[in-house]
Amino acid sequence: MPTLDTIIARTPLAIFLSVFICFFVIYIRSKPNTSRRHGVESPSPPPEKNTEQTPSGYPLLAPVPNFNWETTEPLVFRPFKPKFHLTMAITNLNLSDLIPMDKTYLSRLSLRKDLLAQHADVVRGVNIQAHNPAKNEEIREALCEWYEYAMGTYLPERYPSMFRIVSGDTEKRGTMLESLVTGLRVPIDPEELMHTVSTSSTDEVAQEKVKLLHLLDTLGTWIDEDFLILVPSPVSPTPDDPTPDPSTQYHLEAYTTYYPAGFDTRKKLGRTLQQIHVPLPRYKQKLSMSMDRFFERLEVGKAVMRVNWSIMPKGTGLFAAFGGLHDHSPDEAPREERIEPEGFDGEETFLRCERQTLHRLPKSKAVLFAFHTYTYPIRDIREEGLGEELATAIEGLEGGSVPEIYPYKNGPYWGTAVKAFLRS
Repeated sequence: MPTLDTIIARTPLAIFLSVFICFFVIYIRSKPNTSRRHGVESPSPPPEKNTEQTPSGYPLLAPVPNFNWETTEPLVFRPFKPKFHLTMAITNLNLSDLIPMDKTYLSRLSLRKDLLAQHADVVRGVNIQAHNPAKNEEIREALCEWYEYAMGTYLPERYPSMFRIVSGDTEKRGTMLESLVTGLRVPIDPEELMHTVSTSSTDEVAQEKVKLLHLLDTLGTWIDEDFLILVPSPVSPTPDDPTPDPSTQYHLEAYTTYYPAGFDTRKKLGRTLQQIHVPLPRYKQKLSMSMDRFFERLEVGKAVMRVNWSIMPKGTGLFAAFGGLHDHSPDEAPREERIEPEGFDGEETFLRCERQTLHRLPKSKAVLFAFHTYTYPIRDIREEGLGEELATAIEGLEGGSVPEIYPYKNGPYWGTAVKAFLRS
């Protein structure tokens, strides 16, 4: 009987296949883990189920010691599809990749400081109530946990070229986080930071609120990421939901949203997921139960992400708390004028994407929803050769499972002009 070596030696096709398979295996092993469609580069290994835990309860981080934020381009996302369907559309995320950094970091921090000065009551909030001290303590615990991990562990360990831990410069100041980008320092202990805040109010609840807002201010002006903390508790009736589900649900209890996408987060504080999403067409019918179950079952040590998209027309900035992106209540606010195709050159019109992440805080068990906002000129989309794809996706907003999403995204006002530009 001929041996395998004999068969290969006598068969040119077999030789070709053997060489092809060998090179294919080498190619697959050497190919970086990237996704053109979503623009997600994964420098860290994929998440593992039994990852070693740190005292904080988080998995060990994978540092990027030679990271140069000044030359790092923002992540590129192209998440649009031919037909829109209202789904969670989540993928797993390594917790090391929780907070991205790029060359826009410093300019974005400057914008955040300006927004805090102009719209302090909008860009951050905490739901401290005099009648519910137990809930106040839960909110405090969750916020302090996230602050301590983000400032004391994640930033210096993930990005040692940007942040480092240093000793306090006085007897009253303990360990500090120093930014090698701005030169600023801040205590990594949330309690120490809150002790630096003074208020003239003698009301304990008011004092507590001021202290927690200071934590949020620090997070919001050190990290170019928006955070929302959701805590589980029984549901109370609201005008939008007078007979809520009696089961325990997650409520928004603290947030920093410097780049809200067409909504005023103040009005969502204290509300459940379903109440928050009331303006979103068919959320209750199509997504509410799935979201509630997912929040309930989300495990410590696991993180997920998703990416959404919208069109940001001229005159709408990153801070869009008062309209411009979504048509929430057309009867109460004047609608924008339609953009006509004639003369529309695409300038100052952007594809706006949010890289949204979810994970559970290990100790408090609250859920942290975070998002990083990216904008891309639609001219770039056209030059990439993706103009037709995006134009088809805009049409797919009306042709998908939730056609109401098209007017919700203000499509009737920019859709015709943007599609014509993308196809020109």
